[in-house]
Amino acid sequence: MFDALRKKLGGWFGKKEEEKATLEKKPKEKKAKKEEKVKVSKKEIKAKVVKKEVKGKKKTKKEEFGVEEKLKEQSEAIEQEVPVKFEAGTQKYEPDLEKIQERLEEGEKEEIKDLEELKEEIKEEKEKGGFFSRLVKKITDSELKKEEFEEFFSEFEMILLENNVALVVVDKIKDKLSLDLVGKKFKKGEAEGKILESLKGSINEVLIEGEDLFEMINKKDGTFVILFFGINGSGKTTSIAKLAYLLKEREISCVLAAGDTFRAASIEQLETHANKIGVPIVKGDYGQDPASIAFEAKKYAEKHKIKVVLIDTAGRMYTKANLMREMEKIVKVANADLKVFVGESITGNDATEQAKTFNETAGIDGIILSKADVDEKAGTILSVSYVTGKPILFLGTGQEYKDLKEFKKKDVLKGLGLES
Repeated sequence: MFDALRKKLGGWFGKKEEEKATLEKKPKEKKAKKEEKVKVSKKEIKAKVVKKEVKGKKKTKKEEFGVEEKLKEQSEAIEQEVPVKFEAGTQKYEPDLEKIQERLEEGEKEEIKDLEELKEEIKEEKEKGGFFSRLVKKITDSELKKEEFEEFFSEFEMILLENNVALVVVDKIKDKLSLDLVGKKFKKGEAEGKILESLKGSINEVLIEGEDLFEMINKKDGTFVILFFGINGSGKTTSIAKLAYLLKEREISCVLAAGDTFRAASIEQLETHANKIGVPIVKGDYGQDPASIAFEAKKYAEKHKIKVVLIDTAGRMYTKANLMREMEKIVKVANADLKVFVGESITGNDATEQAKTFNETAGIDGIILSKADVDEKAGTILSVSYVTGKPILFLGTGQEYKDLKEFKKKDVLKGLGLES
C-alpha cells in the first residue's frame, strides 16, 4: 500500500537520489559517445588508407591521367570517413593530417558545447527541485508569506486529491502546515526538518488509532459482542473469519452468527469459514429475521461460556435509506459492545462516504479496511478516521486468515516515507 502516494510525495520532497544520479551521469555518457565517434587512432587511419599502384606496361599520359582521375574519385568516397590526400604521380593515398586535426578540433568544440548545455540543464533542475526543495529555499531566504504558501500548497493539494485523500483532510493538513510555516524563517540546517515535522504532525492528527481490541475483550466480564456492517462485496464476511482466526490464536473463544439471511450463499460462506477455523456458528433459515439470529447467538455464547460473538449482517447500499433503517432493530437487539464498519480501502472517497453514512445511521465504533495491501493510493486510510471521528482497528492485507493487521499510525508514516 502507499506506493502511488509515496512516489508523489517523493516529487514534493525533491528529486530522488537515483534520479539525480541518472541526470549527473548524462555528461559522462555523452562524452564517451563523442570520443568513440570523433577520436580515431592512427592505426585505424592507416588501415583505412588505400594504396593503389599501377602495374603492367607503361601508360600514356592520357591513360595515366585517366588512372589519376579514377583514384581521385575513390579518394572522395574514402574521405567521407577518413580525411586523405592524393599524391599526384605516386598513385597512393596518404592521411591528410591537417584535415584530421581540424575535424578533431571541431568535434571537441561540439563536445564541449554539449557538455556545457548538459551542465546548464543539471543546474536548472537542481535550482528548480521539487516543491519541497523550493519551499525549504524560500523559508531560509525570507519569511514565508500567506500568498506564497498558497502557491506552494496548491501543487501539493493536487497530489493529495489525486490519491483519494478527502478534501476535508487536505484542508486540515493545509491548516496545520500554514500555522507552522507562514510568517516563519528558519536556518538552513533546520528548515527541512521543521517542514517534515509539521507534515508528520498534520497526518498524525487526522489518523485515529483505536484501543487494543484483545485487551478490551479481556477486560470485560461476560460476553463481548461485535456487530459488523458494510455494503455488498466489501469483504465483511471474510474480515469476520480473519478476526475469528486471530481470536483463536490468542486462545479467546468465539462464536459466529450468520445474520445475513437475505442471501443463502452468505450463510454457507460463513459456515465454511467456521468449519475451517474450528469455531461454532449459529445460523437460521434463508429469509429469517436477522435480529433473531443475533439474539440466539448471544444466548448460545452465554450458555457455553464463549467470550466473543461475531455477528455478520447483510450488505446494504448506504444510499438506500429503507435498508439502512432495518439495521436499527439489529443494533437494538444485539446491544453490541462494538459496532464495526468494513469497507474496501481501494474504493477511496466512496469508502469514506460509506463509513460516514453508516456512522450517522448505526453509530459505528471502529473501522476495518479490507484490501489495504493492493491500495497504492492509501487516501482512504488517511481520510476515513478523520471524517467519521472513529479509529481504524484493522487492515486486511491478504487472502489468508492471518492477513489481518492491527492498525498503527507509525506504519502509515513509515509507508509514506515520513518515518524510518
